[in-house]
Amino acid sequence: MAGLDVAPVSLRSAAGKDVLLVERFDRTATANGWERKGLVSALTLLALDEMMARYASYESLAELIRTKFRNAPGTLRELFSRIVFNILVGNTDDHARNHAAFWDGLMLMLTPAYDICPQGRHGHTATQAMLITGDDRSSRLVTCVEAAPHFLLSEEEAMQIIEKQITCIEQNWLKACDEASLSEVDRNLLWGNQILNPYVFEGAETGALKDLAKRYERG
Repeated sequence: MAGLDVAPVSLRSAAGKDVLLVERFDRTATANGWERKGLVSALTLLALDEMMARYASYESLAELIRTKFRNAPGTLRELFSRIVFNILVGNTDDHARNHAAFWDGLMLMLTPAYDICPQGRHGHTATQAMLITGDDRSSRLVTCVEAAPHFLLSEEEAMQIIEKQITCIEQNWLKACDEASLSEVDRNLLWGNQILNPYVFEGAETGALKDLAKRYERG
C-alpha cells in the first residue's frame, strides 16, 4: 500500500494458530525444477562480520548502490523509502542481514523488503539498527531528511515520500488491523507507540517537516 517492493505475504489459520506465509524470492522455477538465486546480504556487501554489524550504515550502502547496482537512482529511492517506513511503523530491527541484493554475476539488484515488524517499545526515544547518516541512527524523520542527499533525493522529494507514507498508514490502519484480526487492545497498544510514535517528529523545527508535525499533532 505504501509503494514499497515487498515479499508477498498472507495470514492463514491452521490448527487453531495464526500462520504467516511469506513467498520466497530466492528461488526460481525452471524446467529442471527449483533453482537458487544468487543473493548476498548487506552485511557481506559492507565487508562486515557479526561483531562489527553495529557499524553498518545506510550511507555506506547507498555509496555501494551508486556504483554496483542496476538502476541506482530507483534503488536509492526504494531504500530511502524503506528507512522511512521502518521508522514510521517502529521496526528497529533493520540490521544489515535484513537487507539483501541479488547477484547476477555482473551487477546487484535490491531484493524485496522482508522482516519488517514493529518491535516492542517502552519509552519515548528509539534508534535504528543501522546508522542512517554519519553517527546518527535516531528513529526520526528529520534524520531521514538530513540523509536524503546520500540517496540522490532533494528535501522536497524526501518530504513527498514521507507524507505519502504517513497518509497511507493513517488511511489503511484499520483495514490492516481487520485483516490481521487484531483486538481492540492490541490496536490501541500499537497505535501511537510502535505505529507513528510522536518521537518520529522530534527535531522538526523548520520547513515542511515542521508543518507536517504540526498537522499530525492537530489530527
